[in-house]
Amino acid sequence: MNVLQRNGAPPDPGSKALLNGHRPGAAGGAAAIRLTEVSKVYGRGPGAVHAIDRLSLTLGSGEFVCLVGASGCGKSTLLSIVAGLDAPTAGQVDVAGNRVALMFQEPALFPWLTARRNVELALRARKVPKERRKRSSADLLDAVHLADFADKRPHELSGGMRQRVALARALAQDAEVLLMDEPFGALDAMTRDLLHDELERICTERALTVLFVTHNVREAARLGDRVVLLSSRPGRVIEEYDVPRTGPRRIDSPSVAKLASTVTDRLREEMMRHG
Repeated sequence: MNVLQRNGAPPDPGSKALLNGHRPGAAGGAAAIRLTEVSKVYGRGPGAVHAIDRLSLTLGSGEFVCLVGASGCGKSTLLSIVAGLDAPTAGQVDVAGNRVALMFQEPALFPWLTARRNVELALRARKVPKERRKRSSADLLDAVHLADFADKRPHELSGGMRQRVALARALAQDAEVLLMDEPFGALDAMTRDLLHDELERICTERALTVLFVTHNVREAARLGDRVVLLSSRPGRVIEEYDVPRTGPRRIDSPSVAKLASTVTDRLREEMMRHG
């Protein structure tokens, strides 16, 4: 596989900078997401904002990929395009017929509804029969360890619990692909670490493909099978880091710290290059 130098910088020995950011069959199976030369431009003329420029990326089925980059590099825009909430200006997006669910940093729960009723909303949208919704929502809340809090409203739950409800609601969409936009960014370190464990367990059990956006490089190194670094605006893939699964990972594991340091150094270099 050819290693490509970008922006005149030598590739880091701990990374794989791949041609056009394209890495087919990354998880060893069929592609669940394939982005080909995707660009996104907002506006026209001299005032046009180029958010993403000719970005190509492939996620294998069951792969967990973390996107990191400076603020404004197009990470959230990319998730919106994959989710079908926005359209690319150019390029192709293929989710191979998979159902896609999107989870944001804010849980966005309806405050007047219980945890169970919030989850049931997604089931109603799928036209799940009424007699099955209660049972299915109970199973989903149990999957995120909130079975005993089904009748609590959001204000009665901690921040971590609210995000668990949001995760259960995303799972209720019966999606094969889960898009996550800084879902744990507002939580304290301990709660975030516990939710990392929960997310990892659920994704493994359900064989989910995950595209996870975060500003927290350690979080990316902790969770990802692969960490993808985007350039400053317009967003392009400039580095990819494979994260071998050699055993259980913790946020403070030496291997996580080492990779996080490598990614951070490259990110800092990219940010300084753009001032």
